[in-house]
Amino acid sequence: MENLRLCDSDYRFMLVVWENAPVGSGELVSLCRDRLGWKKSTVYTAIKKMTEKGIIQNNSAVVSVIVPKERVQAEETDYFVERTFDGSFPDLLAAFLKDRKISDKEADEIKALIESHREG
Repeated sequence: MENLRLCDSDYRFMLVVWENAPVGSGELVSLCRDRLGWKKSTVYTAIKKMTEKGIIQNNSAVVSVIVPKERVQAEETDYFVERTFDGSFPDLLAAFLKDRKISDKEADEIKALIESHREG
């Protein structure tokens, strides 16, 4: 898979795109100004950058999504787990739950998720 990891500002930009696409580039400028405090030139730079990465396309001043949010989130998560926990999901879960209490419902949801992904 190509590198779909995004820096924080690109990810925040993409959240606006994912929520509103397809969206006219002029409207996207307004949305980014309101939500991110960005100037027009910053938005157009982000459009160009995300287009070059193959995450969005800009045809006739309409920005649409090529790569869905879930795919970017999956790659970001894989990278984080590999880098931070040497790829160990149990270590990630232990760190996440360290000082937290979860409800019975949350525990059941986690168990069901694990069962649905169990090998064999």
